[in-house]
Amino acid sequence: MAFGEQPAYLRVASDLRKKIVNGSLPPHTRLPSQARIREEYGVSDTVALEARKVLMAEGLVEGRSGSGTYVRERPRPRRIARSGYRPAHGPVTPFRQEQADGDARGTWESGSERERAPAPVAARLGIAAGDPVMRTRYVFREGGEPVMLSTSWEPLALTGRTPVMLPEEGPLGGCGVVERMAAIDVVVDNVVEEVGARPGLAEELLALGGVPGHVVMVVERTFFASGRAVETADVVVPADRFRVAYHLPVR
Repeated sequence: MAFGEQPAYLRVASDLRKKIVNGSLPPHTRLPSQARIREEYGVSDTVALEARKVLMAEGLVEGRSGSGTYVRERPRPRRIARSGYRPAHGPVTPFRQEQADGDARGTWESGSERERAPAPVAARLGIAAGDPVMRTRYVFREGGEPVMLSTSWEPLALTGRTPVMLPEEGPLGGCGVVERMAAIDVVVDNVVEEVGARPGLAEELLALGGVPGHVVMVVERTFFASGRAVETADVVVPADRFRVAYHLPVR
């Protein structure tokens, strides 16, 4: 193979991708079989299989048990607006910062439980691995369809034995991190977000209705008060359904 030349399986995948994008292989069309790919492109079974794996990993095709591999319907991505902290007005949801533009029609489910902080979470919170935290998991739905997941952690050294220990229960349940922390005299003054993408975990894809190989975006958000982390969360959304749009003021 000459320098800079693509491996055979990527060349095959590229050609099939073009056919999917230009409509030659429209949604719900069965992808050519492995044998047909082998014959049409003059490649081995291994190359044909790897090319199909590439398209599946990109979310362009999906396998249907006992039927074959089909071109997926490509949803039009919706925007998730990120514009920093906004004080709540009217009904509050834990996803008011994560909802799509102008959309507050969704519903959510949540559940909280104590756990020992895993090492990555502890590092984000600035506490020792194994320290007690309150973990809250959310499933956000729109029209009954699961569209977003969130998991948050708060150090119980801060919120334990206070009225805000359970984020979705008590007098300030559902009020959001800033309002809840203010109730215990903790002033949140900074929020840091890191956005990344990775293959969805099996349980995430099961909850979101995805298939193995689908990519998810993960927004790692941490609230700080005078340099101390008071809450950190992972917001998980399907990468093929959403785009994250940041609206940042110029000062």
